[in-house]
Amino acid sequence: MKITRVRQFLAAFTLISVLGMMPASANSLITTSPISGSTVTTAPMSVTLTTQKALLPDANEIVVTDPAGVRVDDGTLTLTDVSATIGLKPLVDSGIYRVSYTLYSEGEVPLEGSFTFNFSAPTVITPNEPSPTPTESQTPASSSWGTNIFIIFLLIMAFFVLIALALYARKLFRER
Repeated sequence: MKITRVRQFLAAFTLISVLGMMPASANSLITTSPISGSTVTTAPMSVTLTTQKALLPDANEIVVTDPAGVRVDDGTLTLTDVSATIGLKPLVDSGIYRVSYTLYSEGEVPLEGSFTFNFSAPTVITPNEPSPTPTESQTPASSSWGTNIFIIFLLIMAFFVLIALALYARKLFRER
């Protein structure tokens, strides 16, 4: 009788041990948009995470930061069954953007993690706008009273030099 009870205990212990060692089916991340580790040249309007199991409607969090660590998501989180989408502000800086997330599903351990994507901002060519031509009522930006007085002084000095040269030339012709 004692041996039977020991066998029953060992059988129950083995059964509990085997059932306890079965892997728990935890929620996991299936896809991301933009794809983790990818380089995008068009600024995404949102970041979407798709999980294996349905997400709870509350308490989920996704944070997107730019290369300087400044938050660039707009805080608008939308959940649809197994997907969570966060809106983004317009991205302007090239570099590595980090997406950190905490997602909750029924009866599961929170799914926490992060991934990065590279945003390569396209070079923007801005057309040159024609500069407006000054009208009669506008004075040119380079004009000032000091400049005007200096030019007038140079003209007067040039006039005196001209007269001095004319007198000198007249003297040279008289001596001959």
